[in-house]
Amino acid sequence: MEKQKLNTYEQDKYDTIRSCSDGDITNKEASRRLGVTTRQVQRLKRAIEQYGEQGIIHGLKGKIAHNVTDNVIINKVTLFLNEKKHIDFGPTFAKEKLIDIGINKSVETIRKVMIDKKIWKVKTRRGPEIHREWRERMSRYGELVQFDGSYHDWFENGKEQCLLASIDDATGDIVKAVFEDNEGVKSCFRFWKAYIETYGRPVAIYLDKFSTYKINHKDAVNNEELMTQFGRAMKELNIRVICANSPQAKGRVERLFGTLQDRLIKEMRLEDVRSRDIANTFLKKKYIPDHNKRFSVVPRSIDDAHRPLTDEMIKRLTSIFSRKSERKVNNDYTISFRANWYQLSSTQNTTVYRGDNVVVEEHLDDTLHIFKNNISLEYIKLPERPHKVEMKVTALTKDRPQWKPPATHPWRRDFFKK
Repeated sequence: MEKQKLNTYEQDKYDTIRSCSDGDITNKEASRRLGVTTRQVQRLKRAIEQYGEQGIIHGLKGKIAHNVTDNVIINKVTLFLNEKKHIDFGPTFAKEKLIDIGINKSVETIRKVMIDKKIWKVKTRRGPEIHREWRERMSRYGELVQFDGSYHDWFENGKEQCLLASIDDATGDIVKAVFEDNEGVKSCFRFWKAYIETYGRPVAIYLDKFSTYKINHKDAVNNEELMTQFGRAMKELNIRVICANSPQAKGRVERLFGTLQDRLIKEMRLEDVRSRDIANTFLKKKYIPDHNKRFSVVPRSIDDAHRPLTDEMIKRLTSIFSRKSERKVNNDYTISFRANWYQLSSTQNTTVYRGDNVVVEEHLDDTLHIFKNNISLEYIKLPERPHKVEMKVTALTKDRPQWKPPATHPWRRDFFKK
């Protein structure tokens, strides 16, 4: 055995075992001082008797571990992670991508290499947070869908884009995700129209109190006049809308966006995805299937809670997902809407009176439709606001000769007397 120098801890350990061997202390006292069992003290005494002070040293000290990572692999990992497009990879994501180049190491091994090479900084643990009770997942797919939007520099070009996404509460699957203009009514209507046509109607939708979904007013739940367009559309489809009081309440979709902001951006960078249309295709055909395969869980029930559209809903789906506003018919049978004027035709499929209330629908294809009692009305758009017609009233005595009362007239007589 190659002789090795004892460190401070090993020297103290050797002195304690020597005292035990010389009878100064008992085996029990030695085990208490060293924090080992009595049997281990006896083993150490036998090792010292056979090898002297070298018997106190662990047999693997100074030897290379059998599972040590080869320097060639460490250099390959370092070169891979120092590339510009890989520079912000985390240990877990890096492990997945290293498999593609033939390096299959554990996440902890990759993390250790990244820490040693100053590529990864250990994250400090945050302090205690507000205690929030755990909520059990729903049992069926489609029973509750969490929905939200996230503005982020998804394409790494310095411009924020809006990503709308829905995640199933029971399975954790991304049901649908799409890059849209914004988180407004029209974008959300396009999202949910495509969702329902593909998967059917979920039982409930869980979202935040953003103004698209719910007016932040104490009477918004009870007063139907204050319901937003989104709430009205979901009510027509018999879909329950649940508004979260905090981001943590719909934590599943909040965590989803955290994952997407980490993984999706890097995946699109590797595929050189830089436009919205290509990104939406990439999401649908590649990223979402891979994400669901990796992160989804098995629900308690195999039943699908999505409900199919009825025939009546299918006919009215375009109307349901439209922006509806009420207007009043003016005396000249015109309607004012969004700074434009529309003239109702004289021939209609239903009787229209002045002062009637009509519904103006803005469809997703940017067309405008006017309805009264669900009957479409014919109209033309006027180039400008109709001018008021000033009527000239002709006096009845205009063509008659001027008549002056005589001096004997009672009026003139009274005047001269005064």
